[in-house]
Amino acid sequence: MKQLILGLALFSLAGSALAAAKPCEELKAEIDAKLKAKGVAAYSLEVVDKGSAGDKSVVGTCEAGSKEIVYQRG
Repeated sequence: MKQLILGLALFSLAGSALAAAKPCEELKAEIDAKLKAKGVAAYSLEVVDKGSAGDKSVVGTCEAGSKEIVYQRG
C-alpha cells in the first residue's frame, strides 16, 4: 500500500514537472524537497538522457524535454 501511495505521489510530481521547462538541477532539488517533506527515505534522484531511464521511475523532465529525472528507491 505504501508503494502505491508513493507511486501516485511521484506521478503527480511528474505531471506538474512536465508543464514547466526548468533547469534540471532546480527541478531535481524541488522534487528532492517534496520527497523529504513526505518522509521518504533511502532513495536516489538522477538526471539522465530522455529514454534511458531503464527500470527506474521517471518523476520529471527538464531542459525542454531532452532530459529526465529518475527515482530509484534504496
